[in-house]
Amino acid sequence: MRTTTFRTAVAVAALMTGAQAAHALDEITVAYFLEWPMPFEYAKVMGTYEQEMGVKINWRSFDTGTAMSAAMASGDVQIAVSQGVPPFVVATSAGQDLQAVDVAVSYAENDNCVVRTDLEITKDNAAELAGKKVAVPIGTAAHYGFLKQMSHFGVDISTMEIVDMAPPDAAAAFAQGSLDMACGWGGALRRMLESGNVLLTGAEKEELGILVFDVTSVPASFAAEQPELLSKFLKVTADANAMWNEGSKQAEMLPVIAQDAGMDETATAETMATFVFPSAEDQLSAKWLGGGAQEFMKGVADVFVQAGSVPAALDSYDNAVNVAPLSSAAGM
Repeated sequence: MRTTTFRTAVAVAALMTGAQAAHALDEITVAYFLEWPMPFEYAKVMGTYEQEMGVKINWRSFDTGTAMSAAMASGDVQIAVSQGVPPFVVATSAGQDLQAVDVAVSYAENDNCVVRTDLEITKDNAAELAGKKVAVPIGTAAHYGFLKQMSHFGVDISTMEIVDMAPPDAAAAFAQGSLDMACGWGGALRRMLESGNVLLTGAEKEELGILVFDVTSVPASFAAEQPELLSKFLKVTADANAMWNEGSKQAEMLPVIAQDAGMDETATAETMATFVFPSAEDQLSAKWLGGGAQEFMKGVADVFVQAGSVPAALDSYDNAVNVAPLSSAAGM
């Protein structure tokens, strides 16, 4: 009996080792945004991810978080850096098995809707937006912010002409005068502001409960099959954030990040000054992945259901957050 048990254990171990080897990856594809400068890009350019993870990484830029979801659904992307919470919620609400594994960045000042200056519409007369034409990237953080702001100002969005448009395209159309309002983030938002004004500041939006943060998201299957690889990725990211937050290396990091983001150094510095990169410990706290993020996701989903953007919300988004990889990374 003991011999049989031992042989069985050896056979099971061999099968497990074979399965693990079969799932070993030589390369992965990681999604990110251009004109969205973050500390991870310093580690990206320096090759730190490949060195620590032992795999080749194909970095692929996207225009929207909804496109990131589609790429993960097709198996083309294994990790999405800085995916907005709303597109993440839209995907998970529709049944896509994604998991948020860290808080990539918080940026209430860097995601907003801009009204054309010549309309002379501010928060004091925002009701005049009724009937106007607005470009909104549907299912994104900008979309959520748009819905919440219009609800706050009592603007019936059914009276508006809403066009689903990626922020870079919306910025170009806005500059040409073919839109009354446009919503977006990053470089596109800065270009929009050259021709318009925001209704509410980031602080004013937060007072209304409009939190704006991104997550690093992955297919649940990838998190389950490659936990160590994922933890190493999050560790490199956390280290890059810590290096930036500490301050003494910013002069060294800034030009590298700017070039990788496709921006000049001044715009990069101005953009990153509006960003907050929480530490791994902060991310694991109750404010974020310890419960706050899940509650916020539920709130986003309920707003999208009311707006008809998604058919139904999940009862809970607890299963859409996986803290194990980040907890492991924090202990490395």
